[in-house]
Amino acid sequence: MRRLLFLGLMAIVPVVLTIYVIIGIFEFADNFLGKFINRYLATYFGYTFPGLSIIITFLLILFVGMLVRISRMRLLKAIEAFFSKLPLASKIYFPIKKIVEFLFLNSEKKFKEAVLVEYPRKGVYSLGFITNRADKNFEKRLNKNFYNVFIPSSPSPLTGFMIVVPEEEIIFLNISIEEAISLIVSGGLLNPQDLK
Repeated sequence: MRRLLFLGLMAIVPVVLTIYVIIGIFEFADNFLGKFINRYLATYFGYTFPGLSIIITFLLILFVGMLVRISRMRLLKAIEAFFSKLPLASKIYFPIKKIVEFLFLNSEKKFKEAVLVEYPRKGVYSLGFITNRADKNFEKRLNKNFYNVFIPSSPSPLTGFMIVVPEEEIIFLNISIEEAISLIVSGGLLNPQDLK
């Protein structure tokens, strides 16, 4: 019975939370623009259109994305420069930007491979992701190949830290980036074989 309860929770909780977040986003968009749009429609046309603000918000987001693309990211850089000059706003804007980038950019493109590295001490291993080859200066000075490895925090891989590791000290894993992220997010509860 306990196992059935657990399986039921596993099936229902992610669905309910996903629906809750999506409804929350739509309600926020509807409340944010809906008041103004519906007031205008009621005044001039005598009716309201529930949900129109969601469509307008979606189109506005697409329009801003198009402007950023046309300006070759100059618009985004200008926005970042503006917020970086505001002490309090920069502390809010940049962490939110990082979260949005992590959620909406394909992590498989950001991370090259899932690996294990002996860290933070001998005999203890951390799951990480190779992000790139290390700077050539490391390799020239120490005469070894080095990689930049991102060690994410668990259960939220939005934060973490980067370490530079010699190639011979990296254990390359035969799991996908998605499987490794699931392992981190679940706090080790979901192993790659559990996902298949």
